[in-house]
Amino acid sequence: MALIDCASWKPQSDEFVFAYRFPQTNLSTYTQLIVYESQEAFLFSKGRLMGKFGPGKHTLDTENLPILRSLFGFPFGGKNPFTAEIWIVNKLYPANLSWDVQSMAVHDPDYQTMLPLQAKGQYGLLVSDSEKFLIKMVGTKEVFTESDMLSQAYGEFSSKSKSAIIQFMTNQSVGFKTVSAHLEALSNYLKNSLMPFWEEYGLTLTKFYVNDISIDTSTPEGKRVSDALASQAAMSITGHSWQQEQMFGMANNAVDQIGKASGGNGLIAGIMAVNMMGGMGGGMSSGLMQPHNNQPTFSGNQNAGTQPGMQSQQNFSGAIREIFCANCAKKHLTTERFCPHCGSEYNPCPRCGSDNLKNARRCVSCGTKLQQGGMASVCRSCGAQLSSGTAFCPQCGAPQTIVQTGNVCPRCGASFSPTSRFCPKCGQKL
Repeated sequence: MALIDCASWKPQSDEFVFAYRFPQTNLSTYTQLIVYESQEAFLFSKGRLMGKFGPGKHTLDTENLPILRSLFGFPFGGKNPFTAEIWIVNKLYPANLSWDVQSMAVHDPDYQTMLPLQAKGQYGLLVSDSEKFLIKMVGTKEVFTESDMLSQAYGEFSSKSKSAIIQFMTNQSVGFKTVSAHLEALSNYLKNSLMPFWEEYGLTLTKFYVNDISIDTSTPEGKRVSDALASQAAMSITGHSWQQEQMFGMANNAVDQIGKASGGNGLIAGIMAVNMMGGMGGGMSSGLMQPHNNQPTFSGNQNAGTQPGMQSQQNFSGAIREIFCANCAKKHLTTERFCPHCGSEYNPCPRCGSDNLKNARRCVSCGTKLQQGGMASVCRSCGAQLSSGTAFCPQCGAPQTIVQTGNVCPRCGASFSPTSRFCPKCGQKL
């Protein structure tokens, strides 16, 4: 075979190439090796490294490679043929290499359940130790590309990156709803975690970015979770509940079925469907109009015979019971004017007694229209509406005070339970 007079390499692939082996191995002491900027060349023969060359033009003679005399017994001068492999390493550091990991099961603090997540982004690598890189990563390949890099390191890279992402989200209590606001911090955390892994192969991680974390829909479980989150977002925007959505679905299905049975008379079918659904669950029309964030009640079977989500006047009258604070969602008694947990003032519905926010227009539990600018105070005994500052109920005469229990508020003198953090009468922090 003919001897090679000149050896060089100019990358022409669309994909980034980290290392390239010159195809011919028949060299001579007259062969010229041209190494371009951002490249480094290595000469191997008989399994041994003969020399490395930086940018420039080099002659592969015994003067530049004294090892030729010991390996082949070449004298000085003359055109002496020999066999060797030329490897050229690309020293550029691309910053747009892509990565992705899937099937990460993360316990989400927002939804309090396991979510299947996936992550993707970009990174940059620099060959910092070419000799170590060729020996540990490239091996016997003729061309080592970006795809080869990902294929070679994906298993360990995937395991380490998944572990780092889960640790970050768990330690920082970052949920799926807010993880997009922490992508920069997460990127830095992963970069520091993965740098020792790449350095072991003679590489330096110059850049690392997490571009997106989303639900992994590659499995049936992930697809169901994604659909459930999308449905929840839609219901939050439109203001309807899951139960109401099911009722609408049943109504539409009834219209379709009855429409087919009645020969396509849509008007008659629609009337029949509405009348039929109106008799289900205490009346569909009333159920569809109720808000979806009804609060649980503690009145036993007192609501038997009433419509779902509705509380009668008798449920609140004449009984001291527990309700949920509209601000912190923790339970407290209807006799406490302020929530003992967060200090928010109790704003009862005059119909059912459920707590509501001050700017609420309708009761979150029964839908009763509330007064603008806040709700009226009610009697703790009979439920009658009271004007502000009333000490005794004008209907039943019950005093509007709190029974002393031993712990006294230093501000107003009202009693409170040992577990209270705020005075239930004046809101003073205890």
